[in-house]
Amino acid sequence: MDSITQAVFGAAIQGAMLGRSQGRKALVYGAFLGTLPDLDVMIRYADPVSAMTHHRGFSHSLIVISVCSLLFAWLIRRWRPAPDYTAGRLALTIWLVLTTHVLLDALTSYGTQIWWPFTPTPVSWSSIFIVDPVFTTPLVLAVLAGLAIGIGRRMHAVIKGVLVFCFAYLAFTVGAKILVEHSAAKALANDDVEITEVFSAPAPLNTLLWRVILKDDQDHYYEGFISLFDRGAPDFVRLPLNTALAAPLVDTPYYGRLRWFTGNWLRQDVIGDTLVVTDLRMGMSGHHFFRFAMARETDGRWNMLVPMDWPGRRGGMPELRMLWQRIWDEGARLPLGRWDRYMTESPW
Repeated sequence: MDSITQAVFGAAIQGAMLGRSQGRKALVYGAFLGTLPDLDVMIRYADPVSAMTHHRGFSHSLIVISVCSLLFAWLIRRWRPAPDYTAGRLALTIWLVLTTHVLLDALTSYGTQIWWPFTPTPVSWSSIFIVDPVFTTPLVLAVLAGLAIGIGRRMHAVIKGVLVFCFAYLAFTVGAKILVEHSAAKALANDDVEITEVFSAPAPLNTLLWRVILKDDQDHYYEGFISLFDRGAPDFVRLPLNTALAAPLVDTPYYGRLRWFTGNWLRQDVIGDTLVVTDLRMGMSGHHFFRFAMARETDGRWNMLVPMDWPGRRGGMPELRMLWQRIWDEGARLPLGRWDRYMTESPW
């Protein structure tokens, strides 16, 4: 998730675990630890596919984090012994701060390599948007209050109460995800569509409206939005995956890594003389965050490229207003089919 959320979540965890001993410092230490795994963004890669697929790698591994937690606790105890709490409690606190960072990232759509150096498909449980005010705001208020007045008995109880709310909210997001996926699959099954895979993610800044994409066995996917307040059947638009276009890319390491990282939620399009590959998990029809130019046609042959970011529409306030309206109004359908033309438009 975003850095502010990770910082205040880490601060609250450490405040709950060691706040009565460390006071305000617990919040500062926890905020630092809570952002530590994301320092991998400082590593520079030669191309955007490598940058995307190596982010949330070794620094988000539960294996690495468990070893580092013990090492950090040992170093801290040697450097600054504290009689108010045991080395075991310190190690557990560090481990919880770092682990909750990783698991919170895994609940987004991006993909987190929690088992690095092993290489199963990165985890993207996608039950919470990368920025969620309902989750973050109580944490920010609790941490600011703790910094202002210190962590006495009452403040300590407040921080623990906010954490209980946050974990309950995360459980709610998982339940909502299961509900909308079931609703989507049932609707298409009633239309005699053979569904092979399902992916869902909350719309920006909320968990009341969900985007659902479903693959069929005919090289297409269905995309639609479902609100938790909907009463009727979901409305979907059928769009092409164009898997055959990927034939020149199949044996290339860039495309292979992209397929692995995304779980093969990819769409291929030819735009002019360029073969463009899109990660379908993030964004929506015509407005996707990760698109890559991966091959260019010359004299009737495809020549592989070092991947480049493909510019395109990513949405703005008009789209956000439409999404907000869709939460409450089931009839306010989004023009996904019309927006799909942006997928094959040249940005120049």
